[in-house]
Amino acid sequence: MQVADVLIDAFGRIHEEVEGVLDGLDDATLGARLDPDANSIAWLVWHLTRVQDDHVAKAFGVEQVWLTAGWAERFALPFPATDHGYGHTSAKVAALSGASKELLLGYHEATWRRTVELLRGVTPEDLDRVVDTRWTPAVTLGVRLVSVVADDLQHVGQAAFARGSLERLAPAER
Repeated sequence: MQVADVLIDAFGRIHEEVEGVLDGLDDATLGARLDPDANSIAWLVWHLTRVQDDHVAKAFGVEQVWLTAGWAERFALPFPATDHGYGHTSAKVAALSGASKELLLGYHEATWRRTVELLRGVTPEDLDRVVDTRWTPAVTLGVRLVSVVADDLQHVGQAAFARGSLERLAPAER
């Protein structure tokens, strides 16, 4: 197996988990929060997709799907188009409560396809290329990609937990 195949498989697993979390989900559950300050499933899926789109695009020196394919306009969120959710307040998390499952899936699918396209040509030597010098030590492509995979898997796991918890509550309790 080539390094590109391993990376594509890892990002494919994230994609499958996102589809699974959203499958059959109703709008009420998508935007519901386990606690007034908790992240909703909609926010978690949006955030993990934004991080993937932002970080992978920067690592490969290309534009984000969010900015070039009209996703920022479709979501019409009340914060800068470059925002990817890091440090969001409860109010900003709430701004995603109206995002539809179709919109979230569409953006995630577009980001995943772009990620796969970019990963196809990655070689072992590429993994050592420095992509971010703001850290000590500088961040390489390999480290950045593993970081995104880890972050995305954590957030999709949180979304799955939230879904399972919310589905056990009566609709009036959500």
